[in-house]
Amino acid sequence: MNATYVKNSTKVNNDFLLDPWSDELLAVWAPIALYWVLCSFYEILMRLEIPFFEQYRIHSPEDREKRNKVSFNKVLVMVALQHVVQIVLGFALMKGVDPVGLEIKHRKAINDYTTVLLNALISLGYTQNSAFSIANYVATHFQNFLLPCIQFFIAMVIVDTHQYVLHRLAHSYSFLYKHMHSHHHRINVPYAFGALYNHPVEGFLLDTCGAAIAFEVTGMSPRLGMYFFVFSTLKTVNDHCGYYFPWDPLTVCFGNNVNYHDLHHQVNGIKTNYAQPFFTFWDTLLQTEYSQVMKVKAEAKAAKKLN
Repeated sequence: MNATYVKNSTKVNNDFLLDPWSDELLAVWAPIALYWVLCSFYEILMRLEIPFFEQYRIHSPEDREKRNKVSFNKVLVMVALQHVVQIVLGFALMKGVDPVGLEIKHRKAINDYTTVLLNALISLGYTQNSAFSIANYVATHFQNFLLPCIQFFIAMVIVDTHQYVLHRLAHSYSFLYKHMHSHHHRINVPYAFGALYNHPVEGFLLDTCGAAIAFEVTGMSPRLGMYFFVFSTLKTVNDHCGYYFPWDPLTVCFGNNVNYHDLHHQVNGIKTNYAQPFFTFWDTLLQTEYSQVMKVKAEAKAAKKLN
């Protein structure tokens, strides 16, 4: 069930704060737990250098050691710091959940949608009974399934827009790049734990605030928010994991994948592929996609030779 959350009594707040499995607390700690578990898996995989998996590795172990300009331990410390900030903001955004109030709002929404559809169907000639059955069925499925999907998709677009704008600004202004974003680009050979290695201010603005804004604007329920934060974490780690697995659903379903983002970490692609973590439409529309930029440069070079 997806419904908006509401403030309630102090007792309600205390109840959910004491329950680590409440939707709101899960939304805070589940993405962080997933990050550390998933990154640890990829790190172990990289260190074992199993031949079967090595064929899908984008960069060699030697490249990682030579080209990265920050120690693994420092990456862990900075990621932990960002997660502490994330936890603090998560608690600050928490609101008490009243199950009875949620149920009332949920049923009211279904009733409102049913009424609108019922009147429309009756005007089209349906009988009262058949019109009600159809209207209630559609309204229930819209509220329970379609609306959460719409909220989820809009949240993805909001995060992508937020990150594209800030990311491109960070590359466009030398002050921002030098004092903030250059930290992330000390990792020239991406690996999973480096996904959230950022300057603390940038980590807060880019990742933590972006997800919080998407959550608040779309009016997600705490449970849907938890799913969204978990999926966002999974996608971000996947984009930095260092392995291009052809059977990976995230690699297949998203053009913005590990190969796409890896180009951004290379010298020749650092001014391209700003979009992250889901779609590539901003790069395409604003002509900052690697393939577009390289094509323009090649055409300009060819034209210069002809002249």
